[in-house]
Amino acid sequence: MRIVSLLPAATEIVYALGLGGELVGRSHACDWPPEVVEVPVMTIPGEGRATLDSLALADAEPDLILTQELCDECALTTGEVREAARELGGDVEVVSLDPETIEGILNSISTVGAFAEAEDEAVGLLELLRERLGMIENRVLERRLTGIPPRRVVVLEWLDPPFASGHWIPEMVRRAGGWELLGAEGARSVETSWERVREVDPEQLVLAPCGMSALEAAAEYARVPMPDWVADLRAVQDGELFAADGNGLFSRPGPRVIEGIALLAELFDPEGFADFAPPDSWVPLYAREGRAG
Repeated sequence: MRIVSLLPAATEIVYALGLGGELVGRSHACDWPPEVVEVPVMTIPGEGRATLDSLALADAEPDLILTQELCDECALTTGEVREAARELGGDVEVVSLDPETIEGILNSISTVGAFAEAEDEAVGLLELLRERLGMIENRVLERRLTGIPPRRVVVLEWLDPPFASGHWIPEMVRRAGGWELLGAEGARSVETSWERVREVDPEQLVLAPCGMSALEAAAEYARVPMPDWVADLRAVQDGELFAADGNGLFSRPGPRVIEGIALLAELFDPEGFADFAPPDSWVPLYAREGRAG
């Protein structure tokens, strides 16, 4: 089967199912796993949303195109992709993956497995992911029974302006042993303000901007102008301000969200979850003169 993935999360699912050899096209944003850089690019980035390279798509001769409808800010919509598929002619299947919860993400893996004729591989992958998730959640429960309380947390998906987390990220926080104070499970991320962050005054503040690595998020925090009183937030004063890999472990609804939950569990309870987070997936930011960084 010849597969084109126009969604980074779908690309990760394709490789996790062992189908990397069948991937004949990707979006410019698909950068994981590293070997995907050898796959031809089907999209052209712009200042805002990307556009589809129709000639590259035609050359790829896909049987299956994976896309999304969840976010229309920077990615192609399902309607655009279906129209391009019609112009190709032939029997091209277009599948839109639009999860809003952890279970929805796992269901997306089943969907890709079904359409890519890799049902057994999908079942095996789901068993591994559910086992990892269950182990984290059981450890959270064990720690709770020893008196470790849930952490009061704010995760920001963007910094300028700040956006409270949405979709599956508040659920990630809950499953990792935290309580998201601004985001709502299954709802869209929404613009908020630093004043609102001050009102809830979280014990821990996690910066996971969409599309940024942990180091890029740390640099963005240093760049963005903020009120002077941000340095007085409890999370900043207590050294509980972190930059995290939003690009790989939070904003992509694919297999690595489980490792995002492991990352959060380590931040919330370092003693109980030491070395659970993937390497280089978070950076501590500490208070300094006038602000944190």
